[in-house]
Amino acid sequence: MAEFGRQRGKRQEDGGLGSVLDLLLANARLVLGVTGAAVLAIATLAVKRLIDRATSPRDEGDPKAEQKTLEESWQDLALIKATPKPPKKQRREDLSEPLLSPARPGPEPRVYSAPPEAPRVESSPLRCLTLQEKLLSHYSSRLAVPEAQVSLALQLARRICTQLQNFLRNKCSELPFGSLFLSGPLLDGLEALTADHIHLMLLVLDAALWSLIPGEDTVVRNPQYWMIKRTDLEYFPRGCSPWDRFIVGRYLSSNALNETLHKMLVASINWPAIGSLLGTVIHPVVASQELKLEVKHDQVELSITFPVVEMEDKVLLAAPPEGLVENLWLESFYRAEVSKVKELDAGDSGARQRCLCILNGICKSHPTLHKLSGSPLTHVVLHLSATSSDWAEESLADRFQQVLEELVGYLEKGVLPSYFNHKINLFCELLEDEIDEMGFMLYRAISEPELLLKEK
Repeated sequence: MAEFGRQRGKRQEDGGLGSVLDLLLANARLVLGVTGAAVLAIATLAVKRLIDRATSPRDEGDPKAEQKTLEESWQDLALIKATPKPPKKQRREDLSEPLLSPARPGPEPRVYSAPPEAPRVESSPLRCLTLQEKLLSHYSSRLAVPEAQVSLALQLARRICTQLQNFLRNKCSELPFGSLFLSGPLLDGLEALTADHIHLMLLVLDAALWSLIPGEDTVVRNPQYWMIKRTDLEYFPRGCSPWDRFIVGRYLSSNALNETLHKMLVASINWPAIGSLLGTVIHPVVASQELKLEVKHDQVELSITFPVVEMEDKVLLAAPPEGLVENLWLESFYRAEVSKVKELDAGDSGARQRCLCILNGICKSHPTLHKLSGSPLTHVVLHLSATSSDWAEESLADRFQQVLEELVGYLEKGVLPSYFNHKINLFCELLEDEIDEMGFMLYRAISEPELLLKEK
């Protein structure tokens, strides 16, 4: 009976709630329209189902009923969330309003007077420079050295060498040092850079007491090196020549001579004082196989190399190779190179010297190609002159590219024969990796020579 009363009461509550909902839905149809009333009915039905589950008794201990109730609640909530919102119905007042409200009157905009137009200047189209023009521009803007600077370098070299010669004659009066002989790429017009190296002619040897041994007959088997042998010791014993004090095993030792002169130059000559009088900084190079003086001026830099020996039309430098051999002298072809290039240019009014200036300037400042500057480039130009006769100024670009092609060919073989002695390979001291890097760089430059004219 009690259960029946509860069910009846529930039905009455449901009937009352249903009456209220029917009334709301009926009025909502008038207010919201059909679509709005449908949406409201769905939402109301979901809420009613939630209320029914919350108020209706459930069997205790029945997990399925509880799980079903939760699932139905999630479905009802999802139904509510998924219900689309009805579009907002416009009121009559809104429909009567204009779509765009009139703009408020603001401050009048300022009127700026436009500046008078400048007269148009018709720009001429950019013209691409030819390789010939680029080479000449590169030479004149970066490589050419004024005559005043060349004159200053020559003046400084002469004054320093005079000081050196006077010191050697006073300190070692028994040694017959010869007269000065200045030579270098800057002084001879083969290199247009602010730095230069200068050779001195200092040693005078008696040809009756000394003779030359070819390099291929020495222990190094290198035709570029020579040995100076003391001869006729039976008839002219040691002491007859003032240079006998530097003999090692019957040969004039370039290393012993360098060490003796280096000690005197470092310990006995006040180079800072001499440098201050000349407005330069002078100091001997300690870590070098050669005997060198480095001279730094505001405008020029010099590297003075000595001693130099001239015998049998050969110029030899006291620059032995690294190692245990102390008696070797390096043959220098510099004087012969300068003489031959100038002779060829004078014969056909050629531009070999200008081409060498540009090539030396490029290679000397390039981190990969710096070992090609100087003698190797000169010998390539001399080899090319034997096959190409047109070295006029107008053909500078053609010859420049041809030199690059020849260099690539020599690097591929790993051999550059000397123009004056084909037994000598001027690439013999280059490493394989260096040859590969140089060859790759020059191979690219053949198709795009402008790569070499860019600043490093």
